[in-house]
Amino acid sequence: MATQALPDPDAAWTAVLARDRRADGRFVTGVLTTGIYCRPSCAARHPRRENVRFFASGAEAAAAGLRPCLRCKPDAVARDAAAVDQALRLIEEAESPPSLDDLAARAGYSPFHFHRIFKRATGVTPAAYARARRAKAMTESLATETRVTDAIYEAGYSGPGRFYADAKDRLGMTPSAWRGGGRGETIRWATAETSLGTMLVAATARGICRLSFDEDEASLHRRFPHATVEPGGAAMADLVRRTAAAVEAPDRPHDLPLDVRGTAFQEAVWRELTRIPPGETRTYAQIAAAVGRPAAVRAAGTANGANRVAVLIPCHRVIRGDGTLGGYAYGVERKRRLLDKEARTVGGGASGEHPLSLPRSG
Repeated sequence: MATQALPDPDAAWTAVLARDRRADGRFVTGVLTTGIYCRPSCAARHPRRENVRFFASGAEAAAAGLRPCLRCKPDAVARDAAAVDQALRLIEEAESPPSLDDLAARAGYSPFHFHRIFKRATGVTPAAYARARRAKAMTESLATETRVTDAIYEAGYSGPGRFYADAKDRLGMTPSAWRGGGRGETIRWATAETSLGTMLVAATARGICRLSFDEDEASLHRRFPHATVEPGGAAMADLVRRTAAAVEAPDRPHDLPLDVRGTAFQEAVWRELTRIPPGETRTYAQIAAAVGRPAAVRAAGTANGANRVAVLIPCHRVIRGDGTLGGYAYGVERKRRLLDKEARTVGGGASGEHPLSLPRSG
């Protein structure tokens, strides 16, 4: 089994307080006063923080003189972790994605149980993980292969039909556009003045692909050097009006169409951002724990920063573990003003989860 990295102590403690089952197998909680170690999700009464040490494995805790909890049986989770590691290797090495039944049979579990432990460990389902791996391989192949068809087979797809079925959900743009820096794609843009400054909205036929501040048409040409980038004109007036309204009232749900794609981990982080209630904040460590990767605090921060549609996916609601605001692509002052807007209005009207049109795990 691969060695797990010990998570950030703040993220680990957050997972323990939440009794987060997704953290099981990633570390164990050692309680020095009782001499036992537990799963993060153990149902026993929480110890005092100063009496707790975290260990990467039960073996490390045992070496420190602790014994396993008889209630939560933390060592049993090692089998689950080994099964997930084996499944990850099988998915990565297979020419075509193995079925859930095959993965579960290799691990000696029922499909239902294996599906649950895999998602708890990785944050995504086996099918979603396999799609993300093939999509990543496809983008790499598109950058090196001369013909799209060659890239499709090089990435492990059984044929163009299977690739195009996945590409519709995973890549957003067509294969040739992806390979050619937006070649063949039409991106329309417009700007509007808001209380946060000049807002740029850019959209494909599918939805908004960028919402930013202090940017102009030249920035879109740099991002998509071979796309057709053109002013949106009157056709974008309604979309820009609705987007500006969402920026002015970030506490309110919106139904704006989005065209954003990322890795499976990025999409998990972005979905978690949409679940943060207006007027509240989360730390990077809490986001990492919420997507089932408590050790990936830095990666969660990177995924947060990769958000392409400011405000609509509320990355401004994530702060540092010490309570300071941390960074923001468009300046900390804008981040502060967004949070202030939400804090002032959240108690007096609409609130709720911002819908995010990303591919659902399968």
